[in-house]
Amino acid sequence: MSQMAATTEPDPDQPVIEAIQQGDPDAFRELLRRQDGWVRGIVYSVLGDPHRVDDVTQQVWTTVWERATELRDVGKWRNWLYRLARNAAVDAGRDITRRKRFAETLNAGAVGAGHAPDADDSLTRAEQRQAVREAIDALSPLYREVLTLRHLEGWSYRQIAEVLDVPVDTVETRLVRARRKLRDALQGML
Repeated sequence: MSQMAATTEPDPDQPVIEAIQQGDPDAFRELLRRQDGWVRGIVYSVLGDPHRVDDVTQQVWTTVWERATELRDVGKWRNWLYRLARNAAVDAGRDITRRKRFAETLNAGAVGAGHAPDADDSLTRAEQRQAVREAIDALSPLYREVLTLRHLEGWSYRQIAEVLDVPVDTVETRLVRARRKLRDALQGML
């Protein structure tokens, strides 16, 4: 019965979204206040790079302000915002990957020329918490995303499937693989 009541309650953010679509900056600030942590979580779950979260999140909020009128079904604002955040993070991740490859190419050239790699680059004897975080960060975005949404955000399989536009079975499979990869990565560390 309480589940019925939860589905019939109006979304408190829906009027805020409608006001943003009308160009209300106060409504935009209110949505930012309410949902910034959630957006940051999405960005981090995709990127896995805490140093880039601020920049990408700011980009997401700029896009929300600029494109709010494109949202046709205000009732699905949360999925829309999720996709904006996810896409911005994926784009930023591609940029990071390109830069890392370039840096690795340069570093490989330096090592080949007789220069030793920086000792700070190796991971040794990390504390348990740091080891877990690094293992999660090392997961591919495909697995890190579902793991974060399920275990940190508490989303149901159905909610994850809907927002990622994949079948529930796919979500379940990705979660099983993510957990297995995490367990394998941590087996020798913990």
